Amino acid sequence: MLSREDFVFTIGYDGPVAVVDKQAKRKYGKLSTRELAEKGLFRAAYSSAVYSGDAGECAFVGEAYKSMMGRSTGNTELPALDRLFGVIMVDVKRSVYL
Repeated sequence: MLSREDFVFTIGYDGPVAVVDKQAKRKYGKLSTRELAEKGLFRAAYSSAVYSGDAGECAFVGEAYKSMMGRSTGNTELPALDRLFGVIMVDVKRSVYL
């Protein structure tokens, strides 16, 4: 399984290998889900929440994103956020860094 930081900053997959943004990981890798969302890094924040398995963190990211977009209503259910941010848990064992 990938480390949290590798999962959070994965930008794609090349077969069974995760492709990780090395610069973003180095700069933001130690930030919490909340800190990532506060910096506007919503995809990374949502990835962090998914990795943690905490539904409360996922809901927080959805609400923060909705607030930033200026919408008082909207779908922040998990499947919609999965599609919006393109985040899904994939079982890969190796990473490559760009």
